[in-house]
Amino acid sequence: MNSLLLLALTSLCVADPYERSYSDVEHHRTIYISENGPRLSVEMEQTKVISHRGGNATLPCKFHREFSTGTANSPKTRIKWTKLTTDYLKEIDVIVAMGNHKKSYGSYHGRVFLQEASDRDASLVITDVTLDDYGKYKCEIIEGLEDDTGVVTLDLQGIVFPYFPRMGRYNLNFQEAQQTCQNQDAVIASFDQLYDAWRGGLDWCNAGWLSDGSVQYPITKPREPCGGKDTVPGVRNYGLRDKEKGRYDVFCFTSNYKGRFYYLIHPTKLTYDEAVQACLKDGSQIAKVGQMFAAWKLMGYDRCDGGWLADGSVRYPISRPRRRCSPDEATVRFVGFPDKKHKLYGVYCFRTYN
Repeated sequence: MNSLLLLALTSLCVADPYERSYSDVEHHRTIYISENGPRLSVEMEQTKVISHRGGNATLPCKFHREFSTGTANSPKTRIKWTKLTTDYLKEIDVIVAMGNHKKSYGSYHGRVFLQEASDRDASLVITDVTLDDYGKYKCEIIEGLEDDTGVVTLDLQGIVFPYFPRMGRYNLNFQEAQQTCQNQDAVIASFDQLYDAWRGGLDWCNAGWLSDGSVQYPITKPREPCGGKDTVPGVRNYGLRDKEKGRYDVFCFTSNYKGRFYYLIHPTKLTYDEAVQACLKDGSQIAKVGQMFAAWKLMGYDRCDGGWLADGSVRYPISRPRRRCSPDEATVRFVGFPDKKHKLYGVYCFRTYN
């Protein structure tokens, strides 16, 4: 028994120096483990790019790699651009590129390409910008198992205008609102576009659809019928509404156009049908509401004559307020939706440039 105890004590004494040695290693030596591969990062030089309909836009995106010592050449780089939507689970493909293989999609086909100013440049060039191109875009770079992304906004110069049809206010569901804006050479406005218009002075006391499915309206001068006179100015929000059953007006957005907007000089006043034919005879078409707003806002068009437009309304644009023509403000004056058989008005025409 004594011999067994002595053996155990001897073994413990022999093992003790080695235990202290391993303990010293654990406390005083740190081992770093790193992957042998590129560390990839995406850089967006701008968060917003401003263009206009018919123009070009370059959305910046550059990527960088940091290689560890002894790292092999990087694999092929995959570049993917998508457009973000109000539904965060859905993205619209714009272009995908890997090496010499490139593919553009949908309405972007033939209008987009990569700038490729250097081997690290993945910037997207959009030509002949459309109203639907407005929004946020994501640049995604993929190399092997690594990827990184960046987001940039394409904004458009233009104007937001409220709209309701001949049948009267609060008669459009969401799909009808979208189509109504398209019929007037416009698209349904986003919240950001309406907010910018409010900051620019837009005041309208009727709620309208926006592109995200919400219903809102901008108030710069609080008053009792429009949320209360003791409230602060702002964009009033009804929230998201039923897109099928909800009935409201709509806020549309339009931008520059390629063409000529003008008031047709004619010896007599015209009915609506005569107005349509008069523009056709002059090599043009009867103008749309969006074209009048764009001419007024972006080109300073001014005319103190009520004229027919394609939707059957009568309006006139005033850039220089004066007596009898809008004494208090520069605006597009709305006369109404007269009986189309009345010979009381002229006509505004639009001729497209190729």
